[in-house]
Amino acid sequence: MDRKRLLETQAWVRGELDRSANFWLEHGMDKEHGGVYTCLDRKGEIYSTDKSVWMQGRCGWIFAFLCHHYGVKQEWLDASRSCLDFMEAHCFNHEAGDRMYFTVTAEGQPLRQRRYYFSEAFCAIANAEYYGITGERSRLERARQCYDLYWDLSRGMPDPVGMGPKTIPETRTGRAFGTPMIILNVTGVLLRTDPERKALYEERAQQCVDDIFKYHVKPELKCTLENVDTDGTPRLYYTEGRTVNPGHDIEGVWFLLEHARRTGDKELVKKAAEMFDWAIAAGWDEEYGGLLYFTDCLGKPPEAYEHDMKLWWPHNEILIASMMLYRDTGEEKYLDWFYKTVDYCKEHFADPEYGEWYGYLRRDGLPTEPSTKGSTFKGPFHMPRSMVLVDKMIEEISARL
Repeated sequence: MDRKRLLETQAWVRGELDRSANFWLEHGMDKEHGGVYTCLDRKGEIYSTDKSVWMQGRCGWIFAFLCHHYGVKQEWLDASRSCLDFMEAHCFNHEAGDRMYFTVTAEGQPLRQRRYYFSEAFCAIANAEYYGITGERSRLERARQCYDLYWDLSRGMPDPVGMGPKTIPETRTGRAFGTPMIILNVTGVLLRTDPERKALYEERAQQCVDDIFKYHVKPELKCTLENVDTDGTPRLYYTEGRTVNPGHDIEGVWFLLEHARRTGDKELVKKAAEMFDWAIAAGWDEEYGGLLYFTDCLGKPPEAYEHDMKLWWPHNEILIASMMLYRDTGEEKYLDWFYKTVDYCKEHFADPEYGEWYGYLRRDGLPTEPSTKGSTFKGPFHMPRSMVLVDKMIEEISARL
């Protein structure tokens, strides 16, 4: 372990975190209507005023999370509250069981409702994290309501929106890895902030872990499948059934490692490490560097046209998972992956001139043009989250040296 290199990397991480937070505070926060704009170009200019409800929750969470780790700054707390208040006023469909919208206008008029329930997930963690800082009981109640609705929908509750499943259920149904993976992460946030329901969250977190390994992790294929049959059987006869999302898998790895640390499950650490090894082997581009967005578990052509692009967030997840695996196993190969990814991110994603990271790169590592720092799907979440967690892990590791 090179302590000097580790601390130099920590200084870079902290600088990137500062630039990211300041970028969104300066360019994204809507001082007129509340909430956050996330469709921002390289310099922070708004190119669409429509608002992503996912991003209202994610932004509300990250600024409260910064307060949790670094102490309350009024501008962080104000940004978090602005997003929470905007969601409360505009992002719930009260005619459909308080399901949340997917996008709204700048003023908060509903634009789009989707069958997916990730808006509820991110609203839950935002309110829970804010409650953990302020003790405002109404925020906890909203966090619980969103979380319980999210859980019930994932377990087969009829959707009040009435859209029905994505495919004709008489023809094909199945399971998606994103469901137990995201619930595990959301449950971990509420475990930390809502101790009154500790037993419930512990039970549900373990259920998510069990589901991941029962249905999605496939040692015989050396991968984690995004989509499987209801009983976990691989469906290798069509493209969606063979899809591997290496970044998703690696994100899931550190969610599992957090659970292993909470429960003292050393065997789970080994299983999560194996998942990381498969994902990085499948996804790392040996020619150009960086992680491919999608791969096919049998090496056939992936269906998604963006499959060979390099997106920002999988690289954030590598940084977290590799450092966490190094912390928990002591294996140098994970530290090597951490530094390899840091080098790629410094060269291709980071923008010292304007701050924040490019969201979308071509396979060769050049940003798509015109380049973007935010979109309906990219806001202040993956990148600052990774910087916070890596900073704190380096603190922990360096203290032992």
